[in-house]
Amino acid sequence: MSNASYAAAGVDTAAGDLAVSLMKAAVSRTHGPEVMGGFGGFAGLYDVSFLTDYRRPLLATSTDGVGTKVAIAQAIDKHDTIGQDLVGMVVDDIVVVGARPLFMTDYIACGKVVPERIASIVAGIARACTETGTALVGGETAEHPGLLGPDDYDVAGAATGVVEADQVLGAENVRHGDIVVAMASSGLHSNGYSLVRHILSQRGIGYTDTSDDLGGVVGEVLLEPTRLYTGPLLGVLADPDLAGAVHSLSHVTGGGIAANLARVLPVGSWVEVDRATWSPSAVFRVLSDMAGASLESSEGTWNLGVGMFAVVAADSASSVIARLAADGIPSWVAGRVSTAPRDFAGFEQGAKGVNGGAVRLVGSFAH
Repeated sequence: MSNASYAAAGVDTAAGDLAVSLMKAAVSRTHGPEVMGGFGGFAGLYDVSFLTDYRRPLLATSTDGVGTKVAIAQAIDKHDTIGQDLVGMVVDDIVVVGARPLFMTDYIACGKVVPERIASIVAGIARACTETGTALVGGETAEHPGLLGPDDYDVAGAATGVVEADQVLGAENVRHGDIVVAMASSGLHSNGYSLVRHILSQRGIGYTDTSDDLGGVVGEVLLEPTRLYTGPLLGVLADPDLAGAVHSLSHVTGGGIAANLARVLPVGSWVEVDRATWSPSAVFRVLSDMAGASLESSEGTWNLGVGMFAVVAADSASSVIARLAADGIPSWVAGRVSTAPRDFAGFEQGAKGVNGGAVRLVGSFAH
């Protein structure tokens, strides 16, 4: 098929080339000496010679998207933060097992390539990759006219990291008496937006409306980017004074608070997470009020202010919290692991195919 007939079908290859040109500088800034072959090849190349320094290197991989949060970015034509959401969803899953991210690829499907829009999305991905020490080694922008509207797009990505086999974090490391440290989220992150959009639709509230309760333009507040935990957590894991302190990590994403924490606890253990140890931010309170529901009713959908958990040795909890605070991550003690026998009625037990520990939230949220 000729380029002319391809263009007649709605695919603009020249626009795609311009988008690549516009994003080149941002992507190149994520490249260290390990990235080989430059920019724009059919495949990204990454030199892993350094893995010979590992005793038993394990590769960790994760893939994810941003979900329906992209609909809000499209509605208010703001695309420079959605890339950070993508990196947060993908790379912060890598660090959960104790791995250091190495490289990432992205995929953007759209109805029509608007070069500046694509470049803005990728620039956001690249900035977050730089912050997390991840090389953006490749990607793809696919134009799907007729399948997606001209202003529609979706984003996805995959990342690979590495960890020493004897330093993998997980439920098997967790012990009776360990402390559960909660790390503050920046807002909704990238989960539960189908519920958000439903609530706003039911109330007739538009994304360009201004809300005094939310403190700004609705869409802009809802696009607050996902907090990135990888850098600070890698700092904790590399700190010789905290060697072995962190036993497991949990990224609070789809499924909510209790279910995600239960995934990184051993069978037979349990935690009661004390709601009184934190106060959910305004965005959660306002949306719950709009829905005529309690904050507690959305604990399985929204993070409600906790983006990550660390299960740590009791004698190291205060030091871990201090180290995270120094790197800009507010954190606090939210519970304690127990293996004492008890009735698990009312607890979440494991999730997503993982037969883990038991977790429930107790008490009332702080004001």
